[in-house]
Amino acid sequence: MNHEEEAKRLFMEGYNCAQAVCCAFCDVTGMDPDEAARLSAPFGGGIGRLREVCGTVSGAMLALGALRGYDDPKDPAAKRELYKQIQTYGHRFEERNGALRCKDLLKNVATTPGGIPEARTPEFYAKRPCLRLVGDAAALLDELLAETKEEPA
Repeated sequence: MNHEEEAKRLFMEGYNCAQAVCCAFCDVTGMDPDEAARLSAPFGGGIGRLREVCGTVSGAMLALGALRGYDDPKDPAAKRELYKQIQTYGHRFEERNGALRCKDLLKNVATTPGGIPEARTPEFYAKRPCLRLVGDAAALLDELLAETKEEPA
């Protein structure tokens, strides 16, 4: 499956940015798509439209956690390796896109304040980089997974 195209398709279908990226990887994470959508839902809009960490990054981190996360709190090596991969991903995303924060990525976009999401109109998609970011976030995760070639947890 092409995760980049699947993430874009899901975003255009109406899923938020975090959901689109996280759910695009359900074929490899083994997560139920409905559960993945619920789990990632709060992270859209930079965590519930707070415009903090870009939801695409959060969605990718949820998928990475499902694939490479650890469940033994007494395993510092696993924690260290996961954090290394997360930091690599974050640095690459920031390098490619100029920021990790939604607020910074949307600095030139007039958005409505508050918790009510804007309607998904052609104007919504035309004025925002979100569709491109959704695709880039998924492509970056695929690149990282291919480079590290670890078996999923």
